[in-house]
Amino acid sequence: MPDTRPSLHLGVDLTDAGAHPAAWRTVPAAAHGWFDPRRTADLLATAQRGLLDLAVLDDDHVLQEAPAGGLQGRLDAVLLAAHLAPRSAGIGLVARTDTTHTEPFHVSKAIATVDHVSRGRAGWQVGWSTGPAQAAAFGRKDPQDHDDAVDEAAEVAHVVGLLWDSWEDDAVIRDVATGRYVDRDKLHRVDHAGPRFSVAGPSITPRPPQGRPPVVVPVTSDATLALAARHADVVRLRATDVSAARAQRDRLHEQAVAAGRDPRDLRVLADTYLLLADDRSSAAARLAVLDDLAGEPWRPASLTHVGTPADLAAVLDAWREVVDGFHLLPAVLPTDLDAVVDGLVPLLQDAGLFRTSYPGTTLRDTLGLARPANVLAATS
Repeated sequence: MPDTRPSLHLGVDLTDAGAHPAAWRTVPAAAHGWFDPRRTADLLATAQRGLLDLAVLDDDHVLQEAPAGGLQGRLDAVLLAAHLAPRSAGIGLVARTDTTHTEPFHVSKAIATVDHVSRGRAGWQVGWSTGPAQAAAFGRKDPQDHDDAVDEAAEVAHVVGLLWDSWEDDAVIRDVATGRYVDRDKLHRVDHAGPRFSVAGPSITPRPPQGRPPVVVPVTSDATLALAARHADVVRLRATDVSAARAQRDRLHEQAVAAGRDPRDLRVLADTYLLLADDRSSAAARLAVLDDLAGEPWRPASLTHVGTPADLAAVLDAWREVVDGFHLLPAVLPTDLDAVVDGLVPLLQDAGLFRTSYPGTTLRDTLGLARPANVLAATS
């Protein structure tokens, strides 16, 4: 009989040509159209057809390395998300933004704008950087070590949330008779004075439709686990087996409770790298070609599946007692995304493991997360 437990949550990464380093060298990856936003729009439409929760658009401040010493660039993730927002419906748009070299004010209004343009489907993946190339691109400060950069990201996440709350939901009154567009009493100063930032506020952008767009944090270290426990709505874990995922999830929940949060307000997704084909031998042959082009074997630092959609469905089912869902990183776009939507998703739906429609209109609806109260309005 179909499973009656809550639907799995499935995110997908639509960055570059896919997760395999040599993906751009394959014909389906359409490397010639890399910077054509219509290509990303087509990928997003496919993910949306599969009812996936969200799509992540990665970003960075330096050129990306490619096999054999090559370099490649990227479009700006937030601007691309804003472009895609009115051209999509249902699926969440999550843009990564670097907090090491971007001010909290800029992050808050950029993500809030995407949330307005998408009518409540924006998300923010917290990013940070430690490399000298990123620091040199801005020239404002020296490179930071990992823990320092993550600690700074935590302060940015805190301030961004306050800036989102600096407008009450009904602050815009449009009173023609008095000429008042905004009720000033419903705008609030943030007045944050921290170790790195002093931010007065309020924002210039009204409170996002979701109140606070969901915050996504990838966990790669103890420092990032602490960041996720305090500020994330969606947590991306890296684990190669169920026991490792369970250990990380348990630590995450413990730290969330210590921070005064309810672990039920977190959605834990396991990063899942995948390469799919109709049979296992064909999948292995595809991987061999890609590895030969890259000049080294593909060994992602998390759950990795090379095989059939049916085999992957079984793997996801085995992990679902530990995580709420999976963040999928297709080896090659659009090939492996097509296999997810046309092969994996129907199998999960038939087993009662995945939804057959979007449950609402916002990303928070899809994730089953309540709209948060405005903390500044509550204390004014």
